[in-house]
Amino acid sequence: MANGILYFSGTGNSLYIAKRIKDAISGDILFIPNYTGNGSEFDKIIIVTPVYSFGMPKHVYELIPRLDKLKEVIIIQNFGGMACGADFLMCEYCMKIGVNLQSIYLMQMPENYTTTFTVPKFYITKVLKNAEKRLDKIILDIKNSCYTIPSKKKTMEAMFLKNFSNWYKLAKGFTVNNNCIQCGKCVSNCPVNNISLDSGKVEFADSCVACLACYHRCPQKAIAYKNHNKQDRYTNPNINEADIGKDFIG
Repeated sequence: MANGILYFSGTGNSLYIAKRIKDAISGDILFIPNYTGNGSEFDKIIIVTPVYSFGMPKHVYELIPRLDKLKEVIIIQNFGGMACGADFLMCEYCMKIGVNLQSIYLMQMPENYTTTFTVPKFYITKVLKNAEKRLDKIILDIKNSCYTIPSKKKTMEAMFLKNFSNWYKLAKGFTVNNNCIQCGKCVSNCPVNNISLDSGKVEFADSCVACLACYHRCPQKAIAYKNHNKQDRYTNPNINEADIGKDFIG
């Protein structure tokens, strides 16, 4: 059986990690929002996920309880700013549910939650360079079964749960300016079908999961957040942006 590399990604950081793992140890890459299985078809399950508000994205949060409890699970969490115990929070969640968790790895990737501030390009370059070294070490550890479970530490669970329950409100802050060409890319990129194009107007509903795929990947930079008309956007430079959200099998 193949390894199952399950990922969630709005701007490509997790997909890049997943592709590097596939190249190193082989496996099938599957986009979590489209995956309806429980991992039983795989030899080992590797979850690659960003850290959202010191916790996990909604799709990852909902995936974990349905995983086959007999399968070994490895989790790689990537964060932009601070992890603040997100690894231990994930560990507690998995243990509570009875997931056969073998290891959790943390690694920093470029910050993409940048709706109201700008990350300098030199800093992004530095983070990506350091991430390569960290990812090489993680891949080596997985190959050699050098697993690690985080020890007990302070988490930001209360803040995570509060923000988790309010993510749907994020899209209320989005506006669309006259640069919009009604291409529909924001509609197709949204993992929860929260965006529609009605009579030539982009509309946001109440199911946002804060992935910011629409914001960062709009080709016209037409989506603004709370009227901050920032021009900088981010997608991982080491992948084809059109691959985000796709599966890679075989």
